[in-house]
Amino acid sequence: MTPVPRVLRPATAADLDGVVSVFLGCWHDSYPAVLPPALVAAMTPERATALWRAALAAAAPGEVRVASAAGSGEILGVTRFSLAEDGGTGLVNSLYVGPRAQGRGVGAGLLDAATAALRAAGAAEAHLWAFRANEPARAFYRSQGWREDGTTHVQGEFGEPELRLTHALNAGARS
Repeated sequence: MTPVPRVLRPATAADLDGVVSVFLGCWHDSYPAVLPPALVAAMTPERATALWRAALAAAAPGEVRVASAAGSGEILGVTRFSLAEDGGTGLVNSLYVGPRAQGRGVGAGLLDAATAALRAAGAAEAHLWAFRANEPARAFYRSQGWREDGTTHVQGEFGEPELRLTHALNAGARS
């Protein structure tokens, strides 16, 4: 697919509706193939709005970035990232790309922006979690240089197994 012209920038509170639209697009278009139907149905617009309103309010400046379409400003994707309490590990907490923009470089651009910001903040490596059943997402992360490290967990909110992926950010760090 042809890359989509986009602008990567810090998210603002004014982006809430666009971020929620991308997020719900992923939950309702992509996740039915990998998650139980009841879990997908439980992600209502109200719940998604509350989650992202809280995430935008709690994030430090620049820790939530959006990709918006050049010209129209439509939100195409979003990533949320932070430093772990140890300061040496970066966390990519979320990465969502709207179904119409998937496969067009938006996710890679957002992931690159998140890892560059984490690297600049001093993180030597980054971690992220992906649903074990979400092989398309896991394959995307592997194609971007991330590796599954064998760590698993189940987040109580979702009740589905997740796998941790890691990525070295600085020369000399091991992935």
